[in-house]
Amino acid sequence: MRLGTSIFLIAVGAILTFAVTFSVSGVDVHTVGVILMLVGVLGIILEFALFRPRTRRTTSTTTADPRSGTTTRQTTQRDL
Repeated sequence: MRLGTSIFLIAVGAILTFAVTFSVSGVDVHTVGVILMLVGVLGIILEFALFRPRTRRTTSTTTADPRSGTTTRQTTQRDL
């Protein structure tokens, strides 16, 4: 679930919870609204905690051997 879908679920849930005044036989519209809002909040939490793009830091070190004249390049990558 992406961020836009989560925000949409929160909005629809808030409308069902706070703005709808009719009732449907066998279904509590306000409870459905609360459930949709909770699923939307859970989707936002999962989006930022698990599915967010990770930043990667790359460090390069170049060393030269004065006797042989060879250079060695070492690259390390680390996810933040």
